[in-house]
Amino acid sequence: MEICFDTFCRHGLEGTSLKMLSEACGVTNAALVYYFGTKDNIVIESTAHCMARVEDDFMANAPTSFSDIARFLQQMPALTARRHGAKYRFMYQVYASPKYREKGREFFQGVNVRYGQYARQLSGKLGLPADFIQGMTYCFVRACVHYALFEDEEYLNLQLNAIRASLAAVAGSIQGKERNP
Repeated sequence: MEICFDTFCRHGLEGTSLKMLSEACGVTNAALVYYFGTKDNIVIESTAHCMARVEDDFMANAPTSFSDIARFLQQMPALTARRHGAKYRFMYQVYASPKYREKGREFFQGVNVRYGQYARQLSGKLGLPADFIQGMTYCFVRACVHYALFEDEEYLNLQLNAIRASLAAVAGSIQGKERNP
């Protein structure tokens, strides 16, 4: 899956042939067709698999405490761009295509579920409500992806400043409630 996805990332959706995929994987075309059925299935399965791995990488670097959020906000955009820029470009090429749009909807419904799970995992560590973390995760991931795609510092900084201001407001609200129950 990962070899196929990397091959697609290097050569693009239309520029990648079944022969290129089989050569990269060290198998015959017949073996790929037997296992996946069609090139379209390879596109869908490898994209979903590898983008879920990107999410795993993101969560492996997630903040471990409220004070660790600053590190996370500072490090992740550049890390994401370096490690995953080509993957994001290919994912959007796939899921923006009318041919694969429905599969993209399914994938992003899964993202919603996974981000909810991540938010619940982080809530206790960060001392923030899970629904707030989930919303901020969407904002932050969008900022990281945009930066990975376009290296747009201005957009990134505007998004990060909005996230920081939101974090400060929510943290202040939580602290105020703790002092005045």
